[in-house]
Amino acid sequence: MEDPAAPGAGSPPANGNGNGGGKGKQAAAKGREVFRSQRRESEGSVDCPTLEFEYGDADGHAAELSELYSYTENLEFTTNRRCFEEDFKTQVQGKEWLELEEDAQKTYVMGLLDRLEVVNRERRLKVARAVLYLAQGTFGECDSEVDVLHWSRYNCFLLYQMGTFSAFLELLHMEIDNSQACSTAVRKPAISIADSTELRVLLSVLYLLVENIRLERETDSCGWRTARETFRTELSFSMHNEEPFALLLFSMVTKFCSGLAPHFPIKKVLLLLWKVVMFTLGRFEHLQALKVQKRAELGLPPLAEDSLQVVKSMRAASPPSYTLDLGESQLAPPPSKLRGRRGSRRQLLTKQDSLDIYNERDLFKTEEPATEEEEESAGDGERTLDGELDLLEQDPLVPPPLSQAPLSAERVAFPKGLPWAPKVRQKDIEHFLELSRNKFIGFTLGQDTDTLVGLPRPIHESVKTLKQHKYISIADVQIKNEEELEKCPMSLGEEVVPETPCEILYQGMLYSLPQYMIALLKILLAAAPTSKAKTDSINILADVLPEEMPVTVLQSMKLGIDVNRHKEIIVKSISALLLLLLKHFKLNHIYQFEYVSQHLVFANCIPLILKFFNQNILSYITAKNSISVLDYPCCTIQDLPELTTESLEAGDNNQFCWRNLFSCINLLRLLNKLTKWKHSRTMMLVVFKSAPILKRALKVKQAMLQLYVLKLLKIQTKYLGRQWRKSNMKTMSAIYQKVRHRMNDDWAYGNDIDARPWDFQAEECTLRANIEAFNSRRYDRPQDSEFSPVDNCLQSVLGQRLDLPEDFHCSYEIWLEREVFSQPICWEELLQNH
Repeated sequence: MEDPAAPGAGSPPANGNGNGGGKGKQAAAKGREVFRSQRRESEGSVDCPTLEFEYGDADGHAAELSELYSYTENLEFTTNRRCFEEDFKTQVQGKEWLELEEDAQKTYVMGLLDRLEVVNRERRLKVARAVLYLAQGTFGECDSEVDVLHWSRYNCFLLYQMGTFSAFLELLHMEIDNSQACSTAVRKPAISIADSTELRVLLSVLYLLVENIRLERETDSCGWRTARETFRTELSFSMHNEEPFALLLFSMVTKFCSGLAPHFPIKKVLLLLWKVVMFTLGRFEHLQALKVQKRAELGLPPLAEDSLQVVKSMRAASPPSYTLDLGESQLAPPPSKLRGRRGSRRQLLTKQDSLDIYNERDLFKTEEPATEEEEESAGDGERTLDGELDLLEQDPLVPPPLSQAPLSAERVAFPKGLPWAPKVRQKDIEHFLELSRNKFIGFTLGQDTDTLVGLPRPIHESVKTLKQHKYISIADVQIKNEEELEKCPMSLGEEVVPETPCEILYQGMLYSLPQYMIALLKILLAAAPTSKAKTDSINILADVLPEEMPVTVLQSMKLGIDVNRHKEIIVKSISALLLLLLKHFKLNHIYQFEYVSQHLVFANCIPLILKFFNQNILSYITAKNSISVLDYPCCTIQDLPELTTESLEAGDNNQFCWRNLFSCINLLRLLNKLTKWKHSRTMMLVVFKSAPILKRALKVKQAMLQLYVLKLLKIQTKYLGRQWRKSNMKTMSAIYQKVRHRMNDDWAYGNDIDARPWDFQAEECTLRANIEAFNSRRYDRPQDSEFSPVDNCLQSVLGQRLDLPEDFHCSYEIWLEREVFSQPICWEELLQNH
């Protein structure tokens, strides 16, 4: 494309008087015409369409099942079917599985589970594959994908009711403790899918049981509803003195990351862990219901709105054609020539009001060179992020001095109307009254927000308005109760802690939680598309690489798509898992949430997420790393086609990849939860130059993603300097219109007293001390040991009857003779010493 700003194309002639000659006007008109024709040709190719994406807990049922399997595993569907048919023919004559009555099906499943308890490893694997074929829907007898999904769900309920979960859980324990397989995998130079065959079969059966039983439908029978609740209880609580199932999966993750078990199929482990946590703790809808219930129990007013529902009703910004704005802005006369021209001024104002969320100097990183300023900023940020992520186990970060380099201008405008009800914290009211009293009457009254004597009438009205929008969160009540329990442990007595699934999971995770968080972030780092290949990084591709590497170009293309899809699914499962854990722990107790958050921050989660977004997010969201004909259950019904370039490129027709957009939103929500009301962590966003990285994500026209990007920009705006705010007024306007208002929050001006930099580390240390005090009080101290009365009476202590062991009675006389009677006692010396 011809450079529009080249001399003679649109710039005025340098003729001294600045009026411009006829040749300059002709060249400018010709340049405008060229750009109009180019805009008509490329208008649809550059602009990102509005993404019709509905955020939820997970994708559709079929999509979630298909992501369990890699394309390398497709040949094993036939193996599972063959193992089942060989066993079924020996037990049932002349019938197929779908033709049997339910009692006959239960009898056969009982026989399968009996034959599973054999010593021979190969025979046990064949029986396990037969069970897996049942859980996969006996696709050999089905005619459509709907039938496969229906019978998969039916068979999973049947398998669970016959005790399949307990049997496979025992086998999973055996495989985890199989030291021979672990040592063999450690010694192998290259691990392939063959090294995890048994584990993949077991985890696939368990995943299908969890995913199919977890799914609720109105047509489910009472028996299925009862089975679902029983299964949820079995997964949530410790059964037979064993740890909850989620803790076993967490231990597999840490064992994999430590290098002791590199053959573990980590994608299946993470997917199963995410679905188990979702099943046992509850989905987002259940979480919202729990929040409403808990606020009612604490006597707090009901919620003003459901956040997810409000976000779903928002519209994404609709930017005009990038080419039009770029061409006209570069071809426009200089500002000095617009002062006397009313029409040009109106045109300029119209352009300013357009919804342009594109970075005018960086549409796509790979297609257009960035400016010198942005290259320097991005380069410094990327080097910093890479340095911080070399070791995830680093100490907490100390932010270096703030750099306030101005960033590029960007224009954003949104529809009118405020979608959120404003909120005010109690702390904000106290701070406002403290300033007002100091100003008008010269002294303060502490936390008293009711006494307004001596203050002028407008202050009374302001306080009334603030109190109308005051919001007391569950966390505020929990922190206040914790302070009272620390101050008055004797008078308040023991705290009654309900044994909920969330509480039991936290108790089980407590002492190994730092290792769990570090392991998850290590895997997330290895799966991020921006990560560079390092020799010391963990291998997350053990369950996707075939035994024999591809020899043709088409096979290599297929494996490349499979590897990219594999990494995307891992990012999806980890991001959803961490977000779900944080939301449930925050509702259960704020300090449980803060404990997990702090260890995520210590493990460099913030720079890791920023590194993830330091890519072309639009390309990541629209990536087509899938082959629809190889996805389950399609691949079980149709014959696998011969590999061709057309079959590899014939993916779905969606305008975006659901799992990638889901992952991006989850990571942004995670980053918001880690940094909200934490000024030291907000400074980390500033230090790592997150503003240009986050602004590039605004190119994606999806309302929810844009909202969380704007939230992250809002909390750091006060630290970015006046020049940045001046250059990004459209972004500032978007924040005003999209993000919830906090009254008295002067985030746009940088005058907030909380912006002072000297108490950042003190804030983090105070939080850590409160968390340790909470964990020590609730979980470390044995019951009634600190306040139990002490018996100091010698007679009562000596008079207590003690149960002595049998060996003491046998050797007591020998000991008495040797240590007492045979030893001379000099009573005079004893009396003198006394």
